[in-house]
Amino acid sequence: MSAPSRPRRFVRVILAGLAGFTLVGALVGMVGLTVGGGMGMPPEWIEGSVFSSYVVPGVILGVVVGGSQALALIAQYRRLRLAWGLHAAAGLVLMVWIFIEIAIMLEWAPLHGIFFAAGFVQTVVAVLALGAWPSPFFVRERA
Repeated sequence: MSAPSRPRRFVRVILAGLAGFTLVGALVGMVGLTVGGGMGMPPEWIEGSVFSSYVVPGVILGVVVGGSQALALIAQYRRLRLAWGLHAAAGLVLMVWIFIEIAIMLEWAPLHGIFFAAGFVQTVVAVLALGAWPSPFFVRERA
């Protein structure tokens, strides 16, 4: 099965929109956690973890999560075939970030659900853009 070199326009728009939304969220989160003193989150939420403040998680959020989204966007706008794999990886990075954040803080907020869903949709759409969707869908393979 060969992957299409350029997915349809709506797939490209969805991926760019999700990556842009997540990139902005990661950068705002990084600034809020590092400069903004934790964005009002109590320090008790990270007690018992390896972090003594929200600064290091903020930097990780901006560099790793935001950086993976930025790389996917750059690759997409430069029309590199690598873009769709980078989008899938960036969505996975985002979902792992949310999972680890909840596991450390033992707190859940609606933004966790929104960003986890964004990462999930980004990963699924990117995998489909890579050619995982058979066409036509209901055709049997020959034995």
